[in-house]
Amino acid sequence: MQKNKLEDRCRPIELLLTDVDGVLTDGGVSFSNEGIESKQFNIRDGLGIKLWRKAGYRCGLITGRNSQVVRLRSVELGIEIVRQGVAVKLPVVEEVMRQLKLSPEQVAYIGDDLPDLPVIKAVGLGVAVGDAAGEVQEGADYVTTAAGGRGAVRETIELILKAKKAWHDVIQEYQ
Repeated sequence: MQKNKLEDRCRPIELLLTDVDGVLTDGGVSFSNEGIESKQFNIRDGLGIKLWRKAGYRCGLITGRNSQVVRLRSVELGIEIVRQGVAVKLPVVEEVMRQLKLSPEQVAYIGDDLPDLPVIKAVGLGVAVGDAAGEVQEGADYVTTAAGGRGAVRETIELILKAKKAWHDVIQEYQ
């Protein structure tokens, strides 16, 4: 997509929604002998989410799995919208948009696999991580250079905040 058109899609975004496995993580899931699940999250993605929220925007997770680890990470990052165990994501995203009184143009969604594709096509900015399934990349408005769990969420947040001319303001304390 051309840079100007991409920036035009970024400017109205008020809500960033993302899948978890394969987006905030590399898609791997580990289980201990006791059956306890663990996931590895990227710290830069986490700071990106904190910066997104600092800029005054909302963030949410829509995931097909149920995980205590996701609950813990969402609390740590202050993510207020968390929907787990969602097999069909688009109706849940539409419900969230209705509740928040947002239009599709005001929503960005980051995904990696086929269950994410209907949402990616329905929102204002549909994003596929760099290692997403081919069909997902083809259906997205933007494909990150970073892979899932390797900074793709941070890359997307920077893209949107820079288009909104808000990036410089939210990183002031680090300069």
